[in-house]
Amino acid sequence: MDLDVYVTAHRAEWDRLDHLLRRGRRLTGAEADELVALYQRTATHLSLLRSSAPDPALTARLTQLVARARATVTGTRRASWRDAAGFLTAGFPAAVYRSRHWWVPTAVLSTLLAALIGWWIGTHPEIQASIAAPEELRRLTRPGGEYETYYSSHPAASFAAQVWTNNAQAAAMCLVLGAFLCVPVLWILLLNMLNLGVGLGLMASAGRLDTFLGLLLPHGLLELTAVFVAAGTGLRLGWTLIDPGPLPRRTALAQQGRAALGMALGLALVLFVSGVIEGFVTPSGLPTWARVAIGIAAELAFLAYVYVLGGRAARAGETGDVESSDRSALQPTAA
Repeated sequence: MDLDVYVTAHRAEWDRLDHLLRRGRRLTGAEADELVALYQRTATHLSLLRSSAPDPALTARLTQLVARARATVTGTRRASWRDAAGFLTAGFPAAVYRSRHWWVPTAVLSTLLAALIGWWIGTHPEIQASIAAPEELRRLTRPGGEYETYYSSHPAASFAAQVWTNNAQAAAMCLVLGAFLCVPVLWILLLNMLNLGVGLGLMASAGRLDTFLGLLLPHGLLELTAVFVAAGTGLRLGWTLIDPGPLPRRTALAQQGRAALGMALGLALVLFVSGVIEGFVTPSGLPTWARVAIGIAAELAFLAYVYVLGGRAARAGETGDVESSDRSALQPTAA
């Protein structure tokens, strides 16, 4: 092959491809077709040059040109605001709705466990004595004590940000660690319910259960629901590893894992709302009934969001997984 003749014959095509790749605006349909054709030709030219007339400088230029063209032609679709809206109105609520058979029993059993722990601690003084000294217990539970001042001990904005970060981390751990055969998720749930039960029991033994619930319910309903959703989804992910059903284990785990990652983003938004309530509403001077009413309203809004929007999307076939064009094919396909 005469390299100079070959370059002279095809230089115009390479320059045109480079020009199309540098365009600052969206290509027209004809330009896109031309780019694909030039990409295929240039890839052929590069292959021929490598095998018959290798020239380091020319090969490097064409290699870079082909790589840029390949990224443009076969690159992944960019996310848009429409994708975000679709996720919030269909994908996320549908994923939560479809996993309700996991997180609803998780919520019920966990709440019962916390109540049982609270009853056990509240009715057994010897258990209370093993938790802390009497003076420390009085400091925790008395009017104006640590349980009561916890929510107002820091500026509202920084406290809300701290709460949101901690809760989002706990939810993410439940979602991610579910793949380890469910055990870490059960441990995280146990620790959370133990902390809740201790608070219930100690405040009940001091005759101040109403105060404790008045501080807990405004933000706790939504916050705990988000944690239960994360835990239930994590347990579902772990069980998929044990029993993948009709799909191959790797495929089923990938499908559930992608949905779980999407739910982590959605639950971060839910926990942001509960964090704002905990930072600004719980320690506010509003009457207890008003604070609790705000918490109940937020919880009902979330449940309606899941069961109305999510139920409708799930019945329409939405699973919370990414679009089929953005995930690997289940079966080998011809190129």
